[in-house]
Parts: sequence; structure tokens; C-alpha cells
Amino acid sequence: MRRLSLRLRLALAGAIAVVVALAIASTALIALFAAHVQRRAEAELSVQLDQVVAGLARDPDGALVLQNPPADPRFDQPLSGLYWQIAAGDTLLRSRSLWDYVLPLPSDELPDGQIHIHHLPDETGGTLLTLERSVTLPPSLGRTQVRAAVALTTADLDQARSDFTKDLLPYNAILAVALIVAGWVQLFFGLRPLAALGKRVLAVRSGGQRRLGADFPKEVLPLATEVDALIDARETELERARRRAADLAHGFKTPLQALMGEADRLRKRGKNDAARAIEEIAEAMRRHVDRELTRSRLAGRATTAATPVGTVVERIVSVVSRTPQGDALDWRTEVPEALSVAVDPNDLAEALGALIENASRHARTRVTIRAFDPEGTVAIEVRDDGPGIAKDRIEELRQRGARADESGHGLGLAICAEIAEAVGGELMIENAAPGLRATLRLPRAPR
Repeated sequence: MRRLSLRLRLALAGAIAVVVALAIASTALIALFAAHVQRRAEAELSVQLDQVVAGLARDPDGALVLQNPPADPRFDQPLSGLYWQIAAGDTLLRSRSLWDYVLPLPSDELPDGQIHIHHLPDETGGTLLTLERSVTLPPSLGRTQVRAAVALTTADLDQARSDFTKDLLPYNAILAVALIVAGWVQLFFGLRPLAALGKRVLAVRSGGQRRLGADFPKEVLPLATEVDALIDARETELERARRRAADLAHGFKTPLQALMGEADRLRKRGKNDAARAIEEIAEAMRRHVDRELTRSRLAGRATTAATPVGTVVERIVSVVSRTPQGDALDWRTEVPEALSVAVDPNDLAEALGALIENASRHARTRVTIRAFDPEGTVAIEVRDDGPGIAKDRIEELRQRGARADESGHGLGLAICAEIAEAVGGELMIENAAPGLRATLRLPRAPR
């Protein structure tokens, strides 16, 4: 399963955080609004409770009455949701809006003048926000202890909270979209140094530059510095390995020359078979040394060279065509003059030299060399009209390039393949009926 990119993971995490934060903030705002609405309702009920208590009087018969009721018309509308009630001994006064309902006030003890707040059921199954006060009337009213209460249905408060929630949701949605987009923009600009770091790593790998450099933000600079240090250490180790390989090859030269001299002395004594065996062994050892030297030279190499293919092909053909084998062949070249590859000139010469020399050894009458540039690469095709090679050997060459020297077409093919792989190319070999066709694909030089 493919893992999400860092940018996408951060964006998703940011979007989730925005949604969660807005949900929490909205819940808190709704709760604050509900608390504010209830406080306002309690304040209004407190004022109306004061009006109810202040409006108490005695009629001519001495009965307690509410001479000046609150002015709110809802008190006169049955079941309007706003009610008042006064209890004084056996006397119970109620607003018209209560109709035949009695507020079920709890039987608690109230200090004189203190307000208690209750949530009582109403006859419709809802809840009433109720303010209750116990008051001792003045001497003119008989010093009677009364319990006055004013109640408001909470349905209005719930409706106000619901309306506030509905009004809040669109703004939250717009805010969420704005914050998520802002997060994406922040990520785009914040992660640009990492994208630049990746491009420079690719440039270092392809040979466009040698180091990542130090012009990065301080958060990314330690990584770039460590990568450059790693590259320095690797180049140092590779250089040391190349020197050791060169020293080893140099150490082999004297023993190999001694073996060739011994073979020459054996031949002079008439021991041709023994001389031939020694020469074959020495030649195999020399070629293996050459191969390892090529590997050590190619290790870690990245080049920005632009080597013209036509010039290298012309130089190699001019040399090979003068050999006894090459002089008898018809050489045909089709290489555009402007075609260049991003390969070191010496490496290109060694790779093409191996292919062209191999073709000249196995061709009967003709060797054809052509080059073209399909899809951003350069394909160099070397074809002879010889007998070709067995099909199973071709598959072996494709899969196990290290055994190319066992195919009968020389160690040079293996070296050529290694040069191609070192620069990001490839070597393809196939029978062409007649002959063998070797196609070397290499990266095209920037134009």
C-alpha cells in the first residue's frame, strides 16, 4: 500500500484539526449564548417579579389583590408562556395566562427577599424557568408573608439557541474552508525547501552539480550539510578504492609480463602447447584486470559532459577499419552531427570501441552503425552480418551481464554494459538475421 505524501498527511491533519477546533469553538459559543440568553431572561423575570410584588394591595373587603399587574400583554394571554403567581396563606393569585394551571413551587424555606431559581414542568410537558421570592408585606398590607413567582417557558430560550446555531453553521463552514485553504498555502510554501532539496539530490545523482549547497532554511540546512558530508566521505572512499585497484593492477603487470616472457621461451624450445596455454591464462588475467579497472573508474561517476557521438564513432571506425579484419569490411555509418550524449568522452569511446571491435570480429562483409534519439535518450546501434549467437546466450547476456565474457563475444560487452549502467543507460543485444545487433542507450546531453 502506497503511503501518503508528507504534504498530504500534514494537510489532512491540519484539516481535521481545523474541523475539530471549530466544532469545539462552536459548542462553546452555543453554550455561552445559551447562558447569556438565560441570564437576560432571569434579569427580565426579576424586574417583572419586582413589579408583581410592588403591585400588591388590599381591596375594600381587605382581600389581597394585585392592583397593578405587569404591563406585558402575555400575562393576559392564556398559556402564552409567561406567568405570575402569588401565594399568601390560603390565598392564591395567578395571571390569566396560567388559566387553570398552578405552578408547582417546591416547599423550600426562603429568607425574606431572597430569590430562588427553579426549572419547573408546565402543563404542556415543557420546562418553565421560574424565579420565586418570599416577601413580608408592610404593615399597611397586614404584614402577610407571601410567595411570589414569575415563570417563563424555556421553549423560547431553546428556539433562540437553535436559531443561533443555524446562523452560526454557514459562517463556520466558510471559516473552515478559509483555514484549510490557508493551511494548504502554508504547506506549499513551507515545504518548498524540501522539494528544492529533492531536486538538488537528483541533480547531484545525475551529475548536474556536485553538492547540495548551503542556501537552505536553518531547519533544512543540517540535513543538506550531512548529505554533503556523506557525499564527501563516499568520494574519499571511492578514490581510495580506485587507487587500491590501480595499485593492484600495476602489481599484476610485472608477473603477467614474466608469464608472457616464459611463454615465448617455451615456444622457442618447441613447446607450443604449453606456451599457448600460458598466453591464454595471462591474457584472461589481463582482461579481468582491465575490467576491474573500468569498474573502479566508473564507480560513483556522474558527468555533465556533452560528447558528440559522430566524432567518437568516426575516430573508432578509422582505427578499426585499418586492422586486417576491418579492412575487408564495408563500413556504413548514419550518425547525426548534432547528436551528443551526457557521457565522458573516454567512457563513450571505450563502450563503442568494444561494440565496434566485437562487430568487426564477427561480421562477414558489413558493419552498420547508426544513431538516433528517441524519447530523450540516444540509441547507438552497431550491427554486423555475422552468424550471431545462440538465443539462450542472448537471454543470459540480458540477465547476467557479469558472464558476458562466456558468450563467445568477448569481455568488452560486459564492460560496455557497465559503462551504460553507470550513466543510467542500458545495453541491449539481439540477433538481427543475419548477424548481431547491439543497441547502446545513453542519456542525451542537454541542448
